[in-house]
Amino acid sequence: MAKYTGPVCRLCRREGIKLFLKGSRCMTEKCAVERRAFPPGQHGQARPRASEYSTQLREKQKLKRMYGVLERQFRGVFAKAERQEGITGENLLRMLERRLDNVVYRLGFAASRNEARQLINHGHFRVNDRKVDKPSFLVREGDVIAVKLRSRTIVPITAALEGVDGRGVPGWLDLDKANYTGSVRGLPAKDEIQVPVNEQLVVDLYSR
Repeated sequence: MAKYTGPVCRLCRREGIKLFLKGSRCMTEKCAVERRAFPPGQHGQARPRASEYSTQLREKQKLKRMYGVLERQFRGVFAKAERQEGITGENLLRMLERRLDNVVYRLGFAASRNEARQLINHGHFRVNDRKVDKPSFLVREGDVIAVKLRSRTIVPITAALEGVDGRGVPGWLDLDKANYTGSVRGLPAKDEIQVPVNEQLVVDLYSR
């Protein structure tokens, strides 16, 4: 499985916003965007003119980096969203939100999506009482996501759950902290997907 293995703080600096790729560190003064609010590289502090194409590209890069999806996989998700009924941009966001790694992160079982992917790959979660170890698995309405009984004492999960109240759980999900379970109340609506991205620009980019 291909994945990005470089410095993730560099990605946040390149996009100029916090992508929350390092969990709780992103909320402290150690955050790279707080310390150096300009793109990395020797030309990072220059101010180039932004073209229409570069603006669209930056929005696409924000979205795929935020959800931890590489280019080929992202194009596949976009193609599926385009074939569905409704607005392509909203379909795209909804499919990315339904990924199991994102759901585990949104429920508060992991401090970041990257950490959620690692926990899922190691088999710490069950969906509808079945082991699922694919981060790209798409949850459906009514699905129940649970931490395996033997995994409920591992530090990453317990530490993440301690901070979930401050972060909050989106309305389309339900969290039962006492039983280490979460459920999907319904598919996420557009206003329930809080990402700092203009998805229409991503659609325009792939429509060029």
